[in-house]
Amino acid sequence: MNAVDLVPTQRDTLAGYTGDIERLEALFASWDETQRAAAEAYRRAIEDLQGEAFRRLIRALKADPAALQAMKTAAADEIVYAVLRHHNILKPSLSERVEAALDGVRSTLASHGGDVELVSVRPPSIEVRFTGACDGYPASALTFHAGVKKAVEAACPEITDILQVKGSGAGANDSVRFVSPFALGAVDGWHLVCRLDEIPQGGMLRQVVGGENVILSRQGAVVSCFQNACAHLGLEIDGGAVEDGIVTCPWHGFRYDLATGECLTAPEVQLQPHMVKVIGNRVEVRLAR
Repeated sequence: MNAVDLVPTQRDTLAGYTGDIERLEALFASWDETQRAAAEAYRRAIEDLQGEAFRRLIRALKADPAALQAMKTAAADEIVYAVLRHHNILKPSLSERVEAALDGVRSTLASHGGDVELVSVRPPSIEVRFTGACDGYPASALTFHAGVKKAVEAACPEITDILQVKGSGAGANDSVRFVSPFALGAVDGWHLVCRLDEIPQGGMLRQVVGGENVILSRQGAVVSCFQNACAHLGLEIDGGAVEDGIVTCPWHGFRYDLATGECLTAPEVQLQPHMVKVIGNRVEVRLAR
């Protein structure tokens, strides 16, 4: 790298400033260990001084409501935000934390030829979309629960409603948002049973569909439907207590996972599942025969 390369570029964006830093870092990488250590110590000393100055300045200005509002407005600038984040003066935004959580599962999705996109953040809910091989694949709903949902909720406990969506643009409100695993090929026999927002988040809704007594439960836009009958003696379970997505049969205490129908009391049995799809805000069920 010659002297011309060290001249700062003409810039007014964050990318321009970081480009200068990256070029200098490339130069430092060619130095010997002693020189690199000296440059690193010099960098840390300057950053420590700047960080402390920023913290003292912000503490002093916080006492003035008008100044505090001005600081919040200034923090919306990408360069101001990036510098304050670098010094850990600002906490990462919710969108950043969600993206970091999604990054944690992307390698798993990539191994199956897919990815996940963050569509929107509207606390307490977010919307994500699978792409590539994960889009439309029956196991995507299972991947969503096992990977994406778990990762996001662990990193962002304030997010309580995680929706898996498909499609975008003007027709998004009528797009298919969720389909039960292994029901993608089912064309006929679907019954419109309710609106998505009628099903309690993490709870149950009892419905009669085609003469059958069923229960529905949801996590975000992912909906499950089962026969309203305990696998023990066939008694109705919709009167059972629900906690953390687990329903307890009110008759003999058998416990079931409402996402999968698995019996946690006797793993060899499970609830009878029915197919579900969510289109916009409409929930449709196709009875198992």
